[in-house]
Formats: sequence, structure tokens, C-alpha cells
Amino acid sequence: MSTFRTHTISVTTGSTETVADLTADCEAYLRDVANGGDGLLNVFVPHATAGIAILETGAGSDTDLLSTLRDLLPPDDRWRHRHGSPGHGRDHVLPALVPPHATLPVIGGRLALGTWQSVCLVDTNKDNPDRQVRLSFLG
Repeated sequence: MSTFRTHTISVTTGSTETVADLTADCEAYLRDVANGGDGLLNVFVPHATAGIAILETGAGSDTDLLSTLRDLLPPDDRWRHRHGSPGHGRDHVLPALVPPHATLPVIGGRLALGTWQSVCLVDTNKDNPDRQVRLSFLG
């Protein structure tokens, strides 16, 4: 019989573009709910200006991602969506490129990530430093 459990964590991203590693939070949650079993972990950010990415952190890939997003989505006045800081309209396009969710396999109660993979919140919105991330386990 499958069970569904869900929990929300708060993440403060600050006033700069951020890639925040959520892997430890995901692992801690799974220790509490997975009971060493198999299933799926869904990570969802219910915000119109943030996304979830699976990538390597700490070796420059997180900085490269933010740089690439600045190139693809320049923070200037081209955007029709104009409230907030100058260029904020680009933040509303971000989830089309970095989706607001990821579903990951859980094997034996642990995330089945590759060696260098991390679960990350990607937030380019400098106007909203307080984020909620929903972790849901089905197993």
C-alpha cells in the first residue's frame, strides 16, 4: 500500500540571484518519512519566479547557470511584466526554462541521485527573499 506524505520548508534566498542546495533538506525529510522504502520525492516551489534544478554545485556549475540565465533573460527593461525591480519581468519567464518542480527516485529511503547531482532552488527574483518549497513523498 502506498502512502503520501508532504511537508513545506522555508528557504531564505536573500537579495541576490541564488542557487540554493536543498539536497540535505530532502535527505532529512526522507529519513523521517520513507522508512527505508522506495518511492518518489517531488520537490515543488509554488512561486511564479523560481524553479527547481538538478545540477552539480560548488564547482562553478551553479554560478554558470545564473550567468547563462542572465544571458538568456537579461535583467533590463525589455519585459512587458514591469512591476518590481527593473528587469523583474524576466523572473516570471524563468519557470519556463527552469521548471518549478522535479520528481526524483527514492531507493532504500535515499535519493537516487548521481555522484555530482544536487537538488537546487533557482531564484533570480531579488524582490522576494522568502520562499516555500513543498517536499512530497509517495512510497
